[in-house]
Amino acid sequence: MFSFECDYHEGAHPRILQRLIDINLEQLPGYGEDEYNARAKDRIREACGTPEADVFFFGGGTQTNVTVIDSLLETYEGVVSAETGHVNCHEAGGVEFTGHKVLTVPNRDGKVAPEDLQALLDTFWGDEAWEHIVFPGMLYISHPTELGTLYTKAELQALAEICHKYDMPLFLDGARLGYGLMADGTDVTLRDIAEITDVFYIGGTKVGALCGEAVVFPRGNAPKHFFTIMKQRGAVFAKGRVPAIQFDVLFEDGLYFELGQNGIDKAKKIKKVFTDRGFKPYSDSPTNQQFFILEDEFADKLREQVFFETSKRLDESHIVARFCASWCTTDEMVDKLAEIIDSLM
Repeated sequence: MFSFECDYHEGAHPRILQRLIDINLEQLPGYGEDEYNARAKDRIREACGTPEADVFFFGGGTQTNVTVIDSLLETYEGVVSAETGHVNCHEAGGVEFTGHKVLTVPNRDGKVAPEDLQALLDTFWGDEAWEHIVFPGMLYISHPTELGTLYTKAELQALAEICHKYDMPLFLDGARLGYGLMADGTDVTLRDIAEITDVFYIGGTKVGALCGEAVVFPRGNAPKHFFTIMKQRGAVFAKGRVPAIQFDVLFEDGLYFELGQNGIDKAKKIKKVFTDRGFKPYSDSPTNQQFFILEDEFADKLREQVFFETSKRLDESHIVARFCASWCTTDEMVDKLAEIIDSLM
């Protein structure tokens, strides 16, 4: 058995593990007050082109999303998300647990369309009883989306224009950002994201790190006492070196982008394996997540030898199956997948 179920079944890139070993016995200040934190943050600022950015390290994506969203919203506000957004579907009501409602709009291939965001705002502000309703306080998007799709630069700018008109922060979930940045045809760079959004995070857990996400407030615009807010939510590492060293390595000489490129290259090969054999893609994903329509009988046989995720049931006899490539997927793994599929056809 081997896995294409997700992009974090493996541990970490060997260079990260080696660096953690190398500095393991150094006595360092806790809570991020060490030289490696400072250096990692500077590397991220340089990559983003934002020398004044506030940078904070978290352990995982849900913790990151919940903390950032809660810190930016007033008690009477909610966060706008596509109905397929991770904060709406796969975070166990984490946002709602903080007392904020997730306000959904339809998804367009996993994305929030500017016209749908505007429609929601028009409906809210056009209601005579708006003061009795949860306020749309910020916008949450992910890039790539849960369907593996990407925003264009123009789409991000259009969303940002609406958000700023209504004084709503734009927050971009970058759990798989490394794959989005390296996808074929994208016109969005890391510096574009830093320029357009109000806060975003660079995902490490799914792109080569053992754990960790780097939250970036690009204009030094972090909420007041954000570190203390993190502490309240158990998000501060006592051994602050742990996430910092990983991002120091990832952004030392472009490793983060190399790992993202590997995920893209292998995903294209996975797509070819399926489409060459007549399987239909469910979505036109240019990133590391690939979705295919499989008959139940075939899916059950394939699942005996390969781990993959059932994304949704399409009808009574078909599922949508997700196959993820990652930073360390190999050609040999894809070739083996092809052999197994051929043996079942």
